Amino acid sequence: MRDASLLEAKGLVRRYTMRRGLLGRSVDVTAVAGVSLRLERGRTLGLVGESGCGKSTTGRMVLGMEVPDAGSVAFEGRPMPTPGTQAWRALRARMQMVFQDPLGALDRRMTIAAQVAEPLEIHRIGDTAERAFRVEALLRNVGLRPDQGARYPHELSGGQRQRAVLARALATSPAMMVCDEPISALDVSIQAQVMNLLVELQAEHGMGLLFISHDLRAVRQVSERVAVMYLGTIVEEGPPDALLQDARHPYTQALVSAIPHPGRSSNRIVLQGDPPNPASRPSGCAFHPRCPIATARCAREAPALRDTHEGRRVACHHADAPVLAEVA
Repeated sequence: MRDASLLEAKGLVRRYTMRRGLLGRSVDVTAVAGVSLRLERGRTLGLVGESGCGKSTTGRMVLGMEVPDAGSVAFEGRPMPTPGTQAWRALRARMQMVFQDPLGALDRRMTIAAQVAEPLEIHRIGDTAERAFRVEALLRNVGLRPDQGARYPHELSGGQRQRAVLARALATSPAMMVCDEPISALDVSIQAQVMNLLVELQAEHGMGLLFISHDLRAVRQVSERVAVMYLGTIVEEGPPDALLQDARHPYTQALVSAIPHPGRSSNRIVLQGDPPNPASRPSGCAFHPRCPIATARCAREAPALRDTHEGRRVACHHADAPVLAEVA
C-alpha cells in the first residue's frame, strides 16, 4: 500500500542575518525555529498565524525555494534535491506555489494563455497543438473563457487574475500546491469564489494543499488539519473544528475569539503588547510575554509540541488549564 504521506518536514530552521543601522553590527534573526509538518496526499493542511510568524518562509522551504539551516524535507518519500539542480527542477513540476498577489505573480508583458503555457514549455510537456488544447482546458477548468487567454493581466479583475495563476499552477498536474495567502489581496466579494474553486480543484485533481493564511475562517473552510504558528514555531495542531471549539493554547484561543460570530456576545481575548522581535527572542516559551496564564516555568522552559488526544498536538505547559473565554 502506498504511503499516505506526500510531504514531511522535520525540524526546519531558517535564520537570516540583518544589520542594525548603516554601521551597526550584524544580528541573526530566526524566522523559523524547528517546524515539523506532515501533509497527506489529497488533503489540506492549513498554516495560520500573525504576519511575520514565519508561515511564508516555511512554505518556501518545503518547496525547496529556500534552503533550511537545519532540518529536512521529504517529498513522496524522497529527500528534497538540492535547489537549482536538474533533479530539483524536474521535481518542481510536481510542486507549485500560488502567491498572495496575482498581479505581481504574472508577467504584465505576456498574455494569460502564454503564461499558462509556459510551465508546459519549460518541462517539455506536449507539442504546440497539445499545449494550446491544454491551456484552453485549464482556463475553462478555473472558470475563465478561452478568449480571455488573449488578454494581459491588467485587463482582468483581481479574481480573474488569481484564477489565471491557478491555471498556470495546475498546468503540470502537480501533486502538491502551496497557497500563500491566496485570497488576502482580493475583494471580500470574490474571496469565497476563489476558496470554493480551490476546494473543487483539489477534489478533481487529488492534490495535497498547504494553505497559508492569517484568516482562521478561511483555513477552516478548506483544511482537514490546521497548524497554528507563532514566532517561528508550531504551538498547536489538530482538526479545525476541534481547535475552534476547544483550543488549548492561549494564542489559539485568542485567534479564535477574534472571529466574528452571529448571536454571540463579544468576549474577545485581547493580547497585550506586540509580537517579540525575532532578533531578540524571549527565553522559554516565545509566547510567555503576552500570555495571561504564563508562570515562571514558561519564562524558563520552552514547551515541546506534544500529542494530546484525538490527533491533536499542543506546545503549552498549561494546556489542561481552563480556556480563557468561551470561544466557540
